[in-house]
Amino acid sequence: MTTLVIFLQLLFIIPLALGLNHPNCDLTNTQDQGSTLRIFHIDSPCSPFKSSSPLSWEARVLKTLAQDQARLQYLTSLVAGRSVVPVASGRQMLQSTTYIVKAKIGTPAQSLLLAMDTSSDVAWLPCSGCVGCPSTTAFSPAKSTTFKNVSCSAPQCKQVPNPTCGSRACSFNLTYGSSSIAANLSQDTIRLAADPINAFTFGCVNKVAGGGTIPPPQGLLGLGRGPLSLMSQAQSLYKSTFSYCLPSFRSLAFSGSLRLGPTAQPVRVKYTQLLRNPRRSSLYYVNLVAIRVAKKVVDIPPAAIAFNPTTGAGTIFDSGTVYTRLSKPVYEAVRNEFRKRVKPRTAVVTSLGGFDTCYSGKITVPTITFMFKGVNMTMPADNLMLHSSAGSLSCLAIASSPENVNSVVNVIASMQQQNHRVLIDVPNGRLGLARERCS
Repeated sequence: MTTLVIFLQLLFIIPLALGLNHPNCDLTNTQDQGSTLRIFHIDSPCSPFKSSSPLSWEARVLKTLAQDQARLQYLTSLVAGRSVVPVASGRQMLQSTTYIVKAKIGTPAQSLLLAMDTSSDVAWLPCSGCVGCPSTTAFSPAKSTTFKNVSCSAPQCKQVPNPTCGSRACSFNLTYGSSSIAANLSQDTIRLAADPINAFTFGCVNKVAGGGTIPPPQGLLGLGRGPLSLMSQAQSLYKSTFSYCLPSFRSLAFSGSLRLGPTAQPVRVKYTQLLRNPRRSSLYYVNLVAIRVAKKVVDIPPAAIAFNPTTGAGTIFDSGTVYTRLSKPVYEAVRNEFRKRVKPRTAVVTSLGGFDTCYSGKITVPTITFMFKGVNMTMPADNLMLHSSAGSLSCLAIASSPENVNSVVNVIASMQQQNHRVLIDVPNGRLGLARERCS
């Protein structure tokens, strides 16, 4: 499995001695408290999944762009009547496992690291004995006294498409590309920070076959809005409310936080309406009304940012996409205004793959503000620019959405969300934003 990385300069100059041996990186003894979990970036020094690839900065950025594009194609494929099952999300989580949290599963508890995904509904884990799984760390059902498989007659089995009944358990086999995954739908106790959730339903992956892409070594924790998501299964505990703060890549251990439930959520938060789109019911839509570059509100065609429940078009917050993607007319308008505001005006614009606004040398970067009804999200240079580790090249880390998707989705991605507290409050139909140092 390959991992997503945002390649800011400090990522490459942190000494290896500050990696897993640093006290902040003890994932077996993380300071998860109450209903709050620490969040780590998958390529941070604290992550056992960090990439060891010797690719150049430019090659890695291009690879990440391609992976983000696959992620967007997945997000736009979520249409009415098509549930997201453990490996349906897994197909794109192959490229999009950006942030991880620790969970304890089973009795006695086994610790696993799970990818946090706000746009997926189901949890799934690599299980012991899995043939072809890339992980050396897997969940062992045989060691848990509370583990059980979900029967074919259980209602949860009807919430995954094309279930089959092997060995009296609800199972599925799904093919993508040149690989396939086989898994059983299972239940066990999961503990997130101090909270135990009994009979939690998840996919237990037991076989990966074929060449090409393979599932990520860690499991997946779905925080979407579907019936098998964590928020739905633990509704009585967490009241369909959570917030997360994604850490800056300038922080030593890249550690943020995930807070589950309405308790201890920040008070100073401004809200915008959370929209439900029946075409993509798992996703967290908001009403983007305008975009400002420095003090200039950009002239954008209203239809390009309009929420449309009929087509599935609109704007979403997503933790699994790295770089914000805007539909072509929106992106071009923002990009053109950005270029006008960069100083010095004589700075030469170059390109790198899908990033077409790159500069050599030192520049002054204007802010970009996403304006939602009720709240603005202003991003400084740290949230906007990628910096080469080897030279003076820097690129605006926003790109145009692929044009081969079935409807327009503008995606507010993880790099732009860094050092913001994002609060999802489904019962009150709102998404909150607050500036916060997340590290």
